[in-house]
Order: sequence, then C-alpha cells, then structure tokens
Amino acid sequence: MNEEIPEQTGAESEDGSEELYQRFTYTIDKGQEPLRIDKFLMARIEGGTRNKLQRAINTGMVLVNGREVKQNYRIKPFDKVVVYSDGTPESTDVVPEEMPLNIIYEDDHLMVLNKPAGMVVHPGSGNYSGTLLNGIAWYLKQKNPDITEETLPRFGLVHRIDKNTSGLLVLAKTDIAMRNLAKQFFDHTVQREYRALVWGNVEADSGTIIAHVGRNLRYRKLFDAYPDGDHGKEAITHYTVLERFNYVTLVKCVLETGRTHQIRVHMKYLGHPLFNDDTYGGDRILKGTVYARYKQFVENCFAICPRQALHAKTLGFTHPATGEPLFFETELPADIAGVIEKWRRYGDRAANSE
Repeated sequence: MNEEIPEQTGAESEDGSEELYQRFTYTIDKGQEPLRIDKFLMARIEGGTRNKLQRAINTGMVLVNGREVKQNYRIKPFDKVVVYSDGTPESTDVVPEEMPLNIIYEDDHLMVLNKPAGMVVHPGSGNYSGTLLNGIAWYLKQKNPDITEETLPRFGLVHRIDKNTSGLLVLAKTDIAMRNLAKQFFDHTVQREYRALVWGNVEADSGTIIAHVGRNLRYRKLFDAYPDGDHGKEAITHYTVLERFNYVTLVKCVLETGRTHQIRVHMKYLGHPLFNDDTYGGDRILKGTVYARYKQFVENCFAICPRQALHAKTLGFTHPATGEPLFFETELPADIAGVIEKWRRYGDRAANSE
C-alpha cells in the first residue's frame, strides 16, 4: 500500500493553534485485498479505536474518493481515503461550570462567542476548570441534558485561540455542523482577521509573511519561524498597517493558515514582536530612547494591557446547514483600545513638540 504522508493541522498545546483537526490521506495500493474501512484505519491512525473511527465514518469525517461511505465499506485498490481527525490528545472530562458567556450569535446548528483575554479555551494540564469549554458544556446541557462529549466531542469546539488573545470563536452544536466547520477550517476558506499592536514602525504598508511555524528546537514550549520550510508546518500571514505611532504600529493580520502562535511568531520574525507579549519578547521596551519619562509611559501602557495586544476581530464562514455566508465583527476590547489611544495621544504630543 502506498500511503501519503498525513497532512496535519492540529494544535500542539492548549493555548496554541486555531485549527484542531488534522487530515490523513491514504492512496490504496493495487494489491490491497478488500478490507472494511474501519479495520483498515485502526491499523494506521494512532489512538484510532473502532468506536471513534465508526463515529467518524457515520458523521462523514471519512471520505473515499471524495464521497462519504458506510461502516461496512470495503476499500479497493487505488481508492483515495481522507480522514478528518481530532488532532488533540485525550484530555480530562469537561466538567460543566456555570459562567458568563458573551454569545454573539446562536441558532440550532452553531454559536459564535467573543472570548475574553485570560481565559483558556479547553481543559488541559494545569487548567482543568474555569475554561471556556467548561462554561459551554454547562450552557449546552441546560438546553439538552443528554448531550455529552461522546455525542458531541469537546461540545462542538473546532478551533481555539491563545489564552491571552481575545476574540471570536465558533462552536458547532451538531455532528453535521462540526464536520462541515472542521473542513472549512482545514480548507482555509474561513475568513479570520486580527488586530495586533506591534513594536516598531512597520515600514511596508502591507505584506505577506511566508514561513513555516514549528516548535523551537531547544525550548519546546516556544514556537519559531522557519522560512526555509525545513521544520514545522506551512504558515501564511497577510498584514496591513492601519496606524503608526512611531514606536509601535497597529496592524491588521489576515490568516491563511492557523498554526500555533502564528501571528505572534510571524511578527517577531518580521522584527516586530507583539506589544507586551511576554513569551516572544514584547514585554520590554524595544523601540524608543529609554529615559525615565518614556519608561514610565510604557510601563503604564503595559498595566493597561497586561497581555499580548492581539484580538480576533472578525470571523466569516459558510453556514453548515443553510450554505449562507456568515460574517461577524467585534469591537476592540477595552484594554487594547485603551493602550492604542494612549499611544495615539503620546504620538500627537511628540509631534506638536517638534
């Protein structure tokens, strides 16, 4: 059997990438004997139990030659098998917890939320409660007490954003919606636009950053950019300058891919780390003369926005049931809006003093 290297789009850490699903593709050798599709996949996907694979088949997450199949389908020579699989490791059960949720939109198929900064999306090591998904689980179980992670994995989460990034997330409420949205994310047809305040004066009015993103070879909790593509996964970020404040710049970032820490890593690679990003060096003065008054100003800005200045501002996708295009937009949260205004006033005073 000739197997293609699995194409993967998956988060490698809890406060990591947006896209949670990975795609495996297999091209069947001409000598392959007929074999049930679930048995074939059990031998090839790590952690692929029969129950999980049968569920994936029944919900349309397994395609053969571009079409959905039934559990009893037997693979044939030259079949092309595509499997969309949850790329996250097994985690603890999601315990429902009542908490306030900022729900932007909801219908019978999906919901769109505006996540605050500081909230982890999914339970994991060191974060077993208080996550967004704990709140989602409680909310959905009030509407349908029979819903579980078995009936709707991770209560419909198909992507996520960093703990200290704010902004829009979409969750599925049905298997069909989950399958459809996962495919839209993988196929890069979802529109995602971010606002980021970065250090330095970004010279070009717009540009595209193309550099693989992967784990740092020495420090496994960090990610790095690999422009030669010799490590990590392909990552593409388009950016446009919205406003310049001499020492910092407000940019719009549009993602083609959703890799772990992609914008944060790509902007650092460009030479412009995100303002107050304590993971990638933006939590110290990187531009401007360090005299007492300026240092105090920057420290005041850090206090106003005590996290990386990054917000998932817009989200657009096709409705999984109706085919209708949906588009959502949020205002900048108070901390980012406040620090932008502070820099704007600082720039105006500097210009008037010249």
